[in-house]
Formats: sequence, structure tokens, C-alpha cells
Amino acid sequence: LYLNRPAAVQEDEIDQYLAKQDGKIYRNKDPQLCHHGALGKCVHCVPLEPFDEDYLNHLDPPVKHMSFHAYLRKLTGGADKGKFAALENISCKIKAGCEGHPPWPEGICTKCQPSAITLNRQKYRHVDNIMFENHTIADRFLDFWRKTGNQRMGYLYGRYTEHKDIPLGIRAEVAAIYEPPQNATQNSLELIDDPKAAAVDEIAAKLGLCKVGWIFTDLLSEDMRIGTVCYSRNKDSHYLSAEECITAGYFQNLHSNPCRLSRDGYFGSKFVTVVATGGPDNQVHFEGYQVSNQCMALVRDECLLPCKDAPELGFAKESSPEQYVPDVFYKDTDKFGNDVTFLARPLPVEYLIIDITTTFPKDPQYTFSSAQRFPIENRDILGETQNFHSLSTYLSQCTSTAFLGIVSDFHLLLFLVTNEVMPLRDSIGLLLDAVRTSNEDLAQTWKKFEEWATIEQLCSNSLGYEAMGGPSVPSSSSAMWSCLHCTFMNQPGTEHCEMCSLPRS
Repeated sequence: LYLNRPAAVQEDEIDQYLAKQDGKIYRNKDPQLCHHGALGKCVHCVPLEPFDEDYLNHLDPPVKHMSFHAYLRKLTGGADKGKFAALENISCKIKAGCEGHPPWPEGICTKCQPSAITLNRQKYRHVDNIMFENHTIADRFLDFWRKTGNQRMGYLYGRYTEHKDIPLGIRAEVAAIYEPPQNATQNSLELIDDPKAAAVDEIAAKLGLCKVGWIFTDLLSEDMRIGTVCYSRNKDSHYLSAEECITAGYFQNLHSNPCRLSRDGYFGSKFVTVVATGGPDNQVHFEGYQVSNQCMALVRDECLLPCKDAPELGFAKESSPEQYVPDVFYKDTDKFGNDVTFLARPLPVEYLIIDITTTFPKDPQYTFSSAQRFPIENRDILGETQNFHSLSTYLSQCTSTAFLGIVSDFHLLLFLVTNEVMPLRDSIGLLLDAVRTSNEDLAQTWKKFEEWATIEQLCSNSLGYEAMGGPSVPSSSSAMWSCLHCTFMNQPGTEHCEMCSLPRS
């Protein structure tokens, strides 16, 4: 009896690669404990399985969560080699098609009623490490907060690779951050519909990248003179708020993980969440997370709510005539040390979170050029705009003689494809291939096309328009301004500094 699984699930390349790896942890012969020949093996030197908890706990630092592929090895081990192993996606919805009774709320039965959920801390994680290729990517993203004091959100574009520090581990490498349209203040973020979202994904795919996660800031300046920030997210407050967990669950459901061991063809997600926030040393730290598969199910089926006054608490909805919600429980110890089951109303979000180490490499890597910096999209509020005038300025500042180095900028390529005057969506394929393969000859071939000549003409026209008195930068009423007293960047249209309350002039 074989399980009814989808015939052809196209798993991600990294999953296909890891599925073929041995995964075992090989150990050398211990001279003190091993008393056998060079070819022999004993309990002290026999290879360990990738899911060996004792080995993971003794790593430095200890690993709380085994990798997802190590978990699959554990699941598919044994005599039957996982023939009957299956990964079940949780459903919190009433099963459709039950005809023995009236539909909810008039009736429900054990066949169609979803099971109660007991939350547990997930033992595996789909991504084991997040790595930014270099500090420049993160610093440019943080510049928005430094200049405005407002929070910022972006999507992480990169690739999934093998993380060799953990058996069968997966690393999310970040090569660029795309900042979508958004409204932000010092303590809120609101995303706006993005008409360019599909084009960004398309360009990234042609560059060999995909959307691997999202990042947002939660920063509050502590001392502006020495550049310290408040340490606000810790064990006494929260690491992720319930609202952020719900948002992360929403994104993870949008980017589900293809999996051949699931009847549905997908299981969990490799989409990560990164928070730029103050650390214990009052410097900016990057903290990586995912939410558990149980949390993804609760979010997908609209069963989880945030608590208004307590960010560290979520709330499992109660059933209503419009929606049946199964009971959600979690286990904890009471003051006497006994295991007690609690109803998840409210629910500590720590049961939903999996933390992921976030790092920068010792030797910086660059998918895109580090020397040049084209303005980042959707930063008009800073007076940083993407237009042909800024492109002309950018080209004039480029010291590189290599055309590939000039155009190897994610934000520049986005502008070339999505600008409204001369969009190059259908004719930029060769240039994207050149950037992806670091091929200067291919870039020079594309440079000879008439599209680039037209772009250069538009750049020179924009400079000529400015010389004739045309507007080149936003007027003072519509641009952000720096306070003369404390240097804080204030919103346009204000006459008193938001930070020190002193007048503008």
C-alpha cells in the first residue's frame, strides 16, 4: 500500500541536491577509546546520523533545531525506508462535502470537524542560517532609518545554498534588498500595493535569484551623539510580536516549500524574517526568525489574532456562526513544576517562533557591484529619486571603465525595466544574462544596441532640461529637511523639529 502522493513535485534545487547527499557525521578514530584496527569501527567512531541530538547539542554554539533534511532522514529511516512516511499539513477548517447533517453552524460531526491543536516547539527548521553577502546591503537599507527616524521594510532577494556547519543544513544568502512602496512612522509600517512586484520577481529570476525573505527595522535611537540604539527586544519583552508572527505566517504561506513527502505537494516554507533592532550592546543587530508550520496553518485559516495591549501574546479565535475554530492548546509548567495544558487564549508567541542565526561572511561576497550606488526605489521622501537625471548623475560618477561594473546594480536594473519613459522589459534579457554570469563581453554587446543609445540620449536631455531652469530636485516645501540644532531629518511641510521641537530656521 503506497500513499497517494503527487506524481511530480518539482522541489527546489537545494532540496534535490541535499536529498542525494549522504548526510552522515563522520568521526575520526579516538586514540583513547578505540581499541581496534584502522579499518574497524566501534561505538566511539561509527558515523552518526544527521539528526543525532547529542551531537547537535554539543556543537558550539549548540543547535536547538535539526535541519529539515535531517528530520526527513529521521522520518524515512528504519526498515521500511519511509515507504509509509508522510508529512501532514494541518487544517483548521471543516472538511467540505459532509452530507449527513446541515452545514455549520447548524451541524458538525467527527468526520468533518478539524482536530484540536496542541502547540509544541518545532524540532526542525527549514532554513538554518541567513547570510548577507556583505555589510553594504544592510547599511544602505538602514540609511533610510538613519536619515528619517522612520521604520523601513524590504524584501530579501538571494539564493538557497548548503549550510555546511549543520548536517544537511540550508542557508539563505541575501544578495539585494528591494524596498516596496510603504507608509512608515517611528512606530508603524504600512505596505501599499506594488504595481512593480511581478517585474521585480521576473528580473530576480533572470538574475538567478528569488525572494528568500523579508526584513524590517524596529529601531529607536538611544544616544544620537555616539550612535547607540535602544535594546527593546529581549526575554523580558518579546522577540517577535504576535502581529509580526501573523505577517511572517502570511508570507510563508505565500512562499510554501515544494515537498515530495507531502500529499499536498508542499510542506512548510523557506521564507525567512529578519528584524534589524537594538542588541544588548546597544548596537544594531540583525535577528533571523521563521514561524512554525503550526503557526502557518493558524494564520492561513484565519484562527490567530494579536492582543491589543500585549505584543508578546497572540489569541486563538473562538468559534462563531461564520467560522468554526478548533480548540488550540499549549503546554507549560505551573509554579509547582507540573506539566499543565492551557487554552491558547491568550498564547505566548514563543511557541510559534524558530530563531535562525544571521551572519555576515569574513570575506564579503558581491553578486552586484559594490563601487557604484544607484538610488534605491521608493525613497522619494528623502529626495532620492529614480529618474533619468539621477541616472545621468550616476553614470557621470562611475569611475569604472568596465560597462558590466556600471550596470551591476540591482536597483539600476529595476529602473531600466520599470521606468515609464523607456521600459526595457522585453529587451534587457541579454544584459541580465551578462550580470548573472559576470560576462563583460556580453554586456558590451548589449551596450551597442539602440536601447542603450536611447537611454544615454534621455540622460543628456534631462541634464539639458535642468540647465534651462527645469526642476531637478524637490522644492523645499516637498523635501525632507535637516534640523540645524540636532540634525534630525524631518518630514516635508513641518516648521518645527519633531525631535527637539526647535524652529526650522
